[in-house]
Amino acid sequence: MRRPRRWLAVVLVVLVTGGLLGILLGPRLTDWGLRQLYPRPFSQVVSREAGEFGLPEELVYAVIRAESGFDQKACSRADAKGLMQLTEATFLWMAAEYPPENGGGDVFDVNDNVHCGCALLRRLLDHYGELQVALAAYNAGIGNVDGWLSDPEQSQDGRTLVNIPFPETAAYVEKVQKNRNVYRKLYGYETAK
Repeated sequence: MRRPRRWLAVVLVVLVTGGLLGILLGPRLTDWGLRQLYPRPFSQVVSREAGEFGLPEELVYAVIRAESGFDQKACSRADAKGLMQLTEATFLWMAAEYPPENGGGDVFDVNDNVHCGCALLRRLLDHYGELQVALAAYNAGIGNVDGWLSDPEQSQDGRTLVNIPFPETAAYVEKVQKNRNVYRKLYGYETAK
């Protein structure tokens, strides 16, 4: 008869201790867990390239996380490559317009890929003026987005999108914006950028 009571007492002590630790350390454990899911690898490269192109670092991390999950050798079924998932044609276009510091031409090189990905993102933001539209163009292409902006079912003002007709692109834009918000809150990035 005593064994069940002793077992019950041990279970209660473990539960109470775990509950107290959860209350005391909960926010720290949550932040630690989120930092594992939302890491900041390649920080020197991201910081340098985000600064060069006037982009918020948390946006660059959000795009990289959505595009490649930080796998520098990632390849998509559309043949986009590297951390920021650039097609060869887009990579060469950006490298010609904004030559990487080392003159590199390797889409899988972290420095070259992030440089050209940030150049493209800056160009799209300057062209469209709206983050949602720029992200849609990053994913679906400029031609598609220009078509959507001229379609009254997709855009009422020719500048913003009320509807993104490609479900994959709509999900991508939402994912990047969610990622950016998590990075912003988790790492304390300023919201003014």
